[in-house]
Amino acid sequence: MTDTPVRLRGALDAVPAYVAGKPPVAREGLTVYKVSSNENPYPPLPSVLDVVRDAAATMNRYPDMGVSALTDALAAHLDVPRERIATGTGSVGVLGQIMQATCDAGDEVVYAWRSFEAYPIVVALSGATSVQVPLTAEHRHDLPAMLAAITERTKVVMVCTPNNPTGPSVGHDELVGFVDAVPTDVLVVVDEAYLEFVQDDDPVRALEILRDRPNVVVLRTFSKAYGLAGLRVGYAVAHEPVAEALRKTATPFGVNTLAQVAAVASLQAADELEVRVKELVAERSRVVAGLAEAGWDVPQSGANFVWFPVGERTPELVAACTEAGLSVRPYGTDGVRVTIGETEANDRLLQVARDFRA
Repeated sequence: MTDTPVRLRGALDAVPAYVAGKPPVAREGLTVYKVSSNENPYPPLPSVLDVVRDAAATMNRYPDMGVSALTDALAAHLDVPRERIATGTGSVGVLGQIMQATCDAGDEVVYAWRSFEAYPIVVALSGATSVQVPLTAEHRHDLPAMLAAITERTKVVMVCTPNNPTGPSVGHDELVGFVDAVPTDVLVVVDEAYLEFVQDDDPVRALEILRDRPNVVVLRTFSKAYGLAGLRVGYAVAHEPVAEALRKTATPFGVNTLAQVAAVASLQAADELEVRVKELVAERSRVVAGLAEAGWDVPQSGANFVWFPVGERTPELVAACTEAGLSVRPYGTDGVRVTIGETEANDRLLQVARDFRA
């Protein structure tokens, strides 16, 4: 960076760069696929597209700052008071609001690692310090170790379930036990970006956990299952004082008009979206079964991706996928995350995986 006399925040020195999933490189005679960003491969639902087209005619006007229509729709959909809803520009935006509402310089935020790439960024931007707790050998949250990492400086604990990028979910009973052991003045953020894809026997019932625990926040997004990644809209459910704080720290007019109408229309098209989710879950099961047949031992995924814990061979697997026309997401030398995409993309992934182990 070029030197400047401007006095910038020292906290910026601790902010890592967000590494987004790269688009695929065009290949002559070969259809390439982007399976690096956990996007929904299906196009928007026709009913959602219709309302977005209509709303585009009003883009010369500011959006509804209170995000009233979506707040009301979410309150009805989730059966919670509207005062417990806070919206933002994707779940990452809401996560930033949480950090601004809770953390000062010197505070600590505890979370599993490796987990969502944005966690160390939003924590560092708040001036707080990340306390990263290693995952278990099964690539799951080590909740006892996370509990032990909480100190008097801890302001927030984040639980990503299913965990991005490794895939396993936390069970309901173990999360209840964890939350009840966390000091009541520490905010527990349950990040459920991939909620709709979970098929576990004991799925987390986060809203039930939140009901009687004022230090719990449930974080969700319309980017994944709902397929609105390009419009950036997410939300949190929290008790009234926390939700009010999140609304205070939100970017004014952050949720734009197109995002709001698309999210409301998506909630109204729940049956159609459920069909798509079931198809993606079926493809995930097919891919995981194919990988097992090829000799792979991958973590159980509750999301729309699979994790290859290949360690130092990460660059090799990325290169093999690139050669096959697949853009995937490497994580240092920890492993590779691959989104469940179009059927052809999944077929190619299975072939690459078979060849890689041959």
